[in-house]
Amino acid sequence: MTDVTRILNAIEQGDAKAADELLPLVYEELRLLAAQRLSQERPGQTLQATALVHEAYLRLVGTEDQGWDNRGHFFKAAAEAMRRILIENARRKKGLKHGDGWQRVSLEGLEAPFEGLPEDLLALDDALSKLAETEPESATLVKLRYFAGMTIEQIARIEGVSDRTVFNNLAYARAWLHREIVKDGKPT
Repeated sequence: MTDVTRILNAIEQGDAKAADELLPLVYEELRLLAAQRLSQERPGQTLQATALVHEAYLRLVGTEDQGWDNRGHFFKAAAEAMRRILIENARRKKGLKHGDGWQRVSLEGLEAPFEGLPEDLLALDDALSKLAETEPESATLVKLRYFAGMTIEQIARIEGVSDRTVFNNLAYARAWLHREIVKDGKPT
């Protein structure tokens, strides 16, 4: 049993001090995952990796009945928490009081296409929710890869499967999500 798993079990048993021990053990790995994910966001992203990790961590240890089985389960929960934070941030930015319908345009390189708009993230979230209803394992892989920024190797290690299995399942999930987003008439 790893230290992380031992501490997760202690948290589950109600040991309040165990939560203080957990952060130093997982902080760097969570921060790396958050930095990887945020590096894929569009320029001008105001959310920092440190803030994303702290918010996700507070949501993870601040909830009742976590019931984590092991380190992999904890990191899946962290990926889900990061996904939700990014979705909430995208919805907030899309809101009317934050300039709904307006795009921030940099004066440099106006000809460059814009990627990663909040609408795209919301369309992905809708499609991902539908995928989770029928293929929860595939949806989990997408969350780990896209929202937590994990590599195929990291996901394979957490899931206990081969890299090739993760690669194939992600390819299926990408195709399914693309079809679903296009079917709904949303931009890709």
